[in-house]
Amino acid sequence: MSRARFITLEGGEGAGKSTQAKRLAEELQQLGHEVLLTREPGGSDGAEAIRSLLVEGDPDRWTPLSETLLHFAARADHLARTVRPALDAGKWVICDRFIDSTMAYQGMTQGLGLEPIHKLVNMVVGKDMPALTLVLDLPVETGLSRAKGRAGKEDRYERMGLDFHQRLRSAFMTLAKAYPDRCVLVDAALDMDMVAAQIWGAVSSRLNP
Repeated sequence: MSRARFITLEGGEGAGKSTQAKRLAEELQQLGHEVLLTREPGGSDGAEAIRSLLVEGDPDRWTPLSETLLHFAARADHLARTVRPALDAGKWVICDRFIDSTMAYQGMTQGLGLEPIHKLVNMVVGKDMPALTLVLDLPVETGLSRAKGRAGKEDRYERMGLDFHQRLRSAFMTLAKAYPDRCVLVDAALDMDMVAAQIWGAVSSRLNP
């Protein structure tokens, strides 16, 4: 099951998710909607505390399983304290990364596999799946160039190497094709206004805000 006003943005490093999430929130607010803009890992006090463990430090500091469990620990707190209360209050929720990032990064690219992640999704997320997931796609070199220097200490994933990010891009493409009822692939290599137009077209046609 999915929550009608829950939208997630996914994609590789430097795809412009944060920028486009803010623009989408502004579009919805101009129509009079209340919008919560959040992110993963993070979005609640507990989840933000876990975030630094995941996005800082050496690229190989965690095994794929331990990394996945940290993501879901943060996600459980985020859902309980931030996402579910906002949805229950009638707000739109726009989240920068969610379960597809865990599937793409740890499940498919780091080799954990999807079966354990699906089990954790059932346990932690349950019926609170996004109604729409926007997968922002662009060439890896472009994304890494955009991301370089912007993350500060939060550059652990950016330092995982070109081959890792090429496989990650393929993983996101595979997920977008596997879940067409939920996912829309967005060409993030275009200029920001054109990307925003693609996103608004998907939101307005599928969710009728």
